[in-house]
Amino acid sequence: MGEDRRVQDVPGAPFFRGWARPGLVPPGVATYPGPLDEGETLDAISGHFRLYQLRKGHRFSTDDVILAWYGTAWGGSVASVLDLGSGVGSVAMVAAWRLTGARFVTVEAQSESVALARKSAEYNGLLSRFEIRLGDFRESGVVAQDEKFDLIFGSPPYFPLGSGVHGDHPQKIACRFEARGGIEDYCKTAAKHLALGGWFACVFPHEQIARVEAAATASGLRIVRKRSVIARESEPPLLVLFAMVRREHLPVEAPECWEEPPLTVRKADGSVHPEYAVIKLSFGFPP
Repeated sequence: MGEDRRVQDVPGAPFFRGWARPGLVPPGVATYPGPLDEGETLDAISGHFRLYQLRKGHRFSTDDVILAWYGTAWGGSVASVLDLGSGVGSVAMVAAWRLTGARFVTVEAQSESVALARKSAEYNGLLSRFEIRLGDFRESGVVAQDEKFDLIFGSPPYFPLGSGVHGDHPQKIACRFEARGGIEDYCKTAAKHLALGGWFACVFPHEQIARVEAAATASGLRIVRKRSVIARESEPPLLVLFAMVRREHLPVEAPECWEEPPLTVRKADGSVHPEYAVIKLSFGFPP
């Protein structure tokens, strides 16, 4: 393979910038770029997996990939996964790449995002184990009362409506602001649908830790581990990753929440922090 193929993002190529892509080559590679509509992009996300996104809409971020990594790292034995407020499917796609035998249900209220997620699932060969639902997970019947999952993801919008600049695209607004509920609704729904011993993983701003703790307690959840995320060395923590289980699934004398050392994404000079570089490898992304 020539050097030009090693430095360019060529679908299906075994190397990218000297990095060996792990994982299976999905069927969409054969027809790349596939049904790419105006305003859409098809971007690498995990190994050979790719994700359809809007060029000017909400796009996947560090928040999404580290949540998928954190949940799959601590979720134990996972056969079934629920992704609440799944957007274009970024968290679920990364998790599916890591959990090759699990089935997924994703729930998203924006039809535009659901359509993109379905295209990504088809590209990545995931339609046989993905059920992508259009709806508000707070509404009765969107997730059936008896449906239980080993791992549930939640990446709630971070801010109440009216608390900041909403942006120039409707898709961005619903992903950043609480147009359809906040962390309280995510915790409440997750608690209802966790299987025995199941885990709920979520990410939220560091400055709102108390709000997450209150939401977990009110929903009957117990935060068993959490980890702050620092965007750049010497800066204050920006986000926190949480892993929770139902309180009734733990012994009475359960250990206190384990607060892990902070995860730093970039060093002071802007280069990728060594630990985060290795984490990127674990979810199929070049370091």
